Amino acid sequence: MKKQKLLTIGLILSLSLSILVACQKQDSRKIKTVDTNKLQENGKNTNKKTDKTNKIAKEYGITVDKDTVSLVDALGEEVKIKKKPERVVVLFSSYIDMWVKNGGQLVGMVEDENMHNTSGLDGVEGVGKTGGLSLEKIISLEPDLVILSTGTTSQRELIPALKNSNIDVLPLEYIGKDDYFKIATLFSLINEREDLYEKNVVEVKKQIDEVIEKTPKDEEKKVFIMFATSKAISSRGSDSTLGEMLKDLNTINIADTSSDVLNDKNFSLEKVLEEDPEFIFVQTRGSDMEAVNERIKKDVESNPAWASLSAIKNDKYIILPKDLYLYKANDRYGEAYEGLAKILYPDIFK
Repeated sequence: MKKQKLLTIGLILSLSLSILVACQKQDSRKIKTVDTNKLQENGKNTNKKTDKTNKIAKEYGITVDKDTVSLVDALGEEVKIKKKPERVVVLFSSYIDMWVKNGGQLVGMVEDENMHNTSGLDGVEGVGKTGGLSLEKIISLEPDLVILSTGTTSQRELIPALKNSNIDVLPLEYIGKDDYFKIATLFSLINEREDLYEKNVVEVKKQIDEVIEKTPKDEEKKVFIMFATSKAISSRGSDSTLGEMLKDLNTINIADTSSDVLNDKNFSLEKVLEEDPEFIFVQTRGSDMEAVNERIKKDVESNPAWASLSAIKNDKYIILPKDLYLYKANDRYGEAYEGLAKILYPDIFK
């Protein structure tokens, strides 16, 4: 009887152990299945992100690898930049906002009068003004990368010394909106922030296109861009940043057909009077606005013939704000286009 009871207990224990082991195996299989699905899903998401990144990069002649981003720079040389650099110095004012707004960090930047439209610049050290950059200061910050403009001779001259100090250099050119799109895209890819590409490139393009689409195609406003500093008055054609915007808005720039009488370094009041533009847009440069205004009065407004211009008589003599029309508008390009459109076509853009 005792043997039978012991045998029964043994069978029960054996059966319980078998059930427990089977349950553990089943649970293990379930866990493995879930983990596999997650891995597969993550793989799909990674592939989608990679495909999207490569598509974005290809449009602008950029190659994206695991750890680097490559392109032909503004000097025609192929450069390879390491992703997510932590110690970056920017020597061109308009690149500062773009770099930070596309996920970048700064340890040094050019000092200028531009009021930057971004946060995150507290504690960033100055390395001198555009006309007096300090190579010694730049190198002392031990940057991973220096971003500069090829449009400034003094910045181009720094390149050999920076490279000799084993610092990566990214020379870029920025004139019009297409340059903005490429540079903003490049910065977002270097910083692995494709989400910011959507905000700062795709959305900005959409805003600009909407303004251009609403612009009347059967009107051609005649315009003159006057560029004023404390030293001289000159003009700007459609190959300038502001000129491109006005051209997109279906205007005729009198400097484009002036046979160099009104090129970017010349100013002829006689030619302006002859063309009689409907709108005069004024860009001013310099921190001493009193001196700039004195130059305008002396070279332009003091001439009695100036008052006879249609733009003056019809109150279409507009001094433009610097933040949108002297400095590059960057991610505010849509706002800049709309501002001009409201001046040119007030009945449509209200």
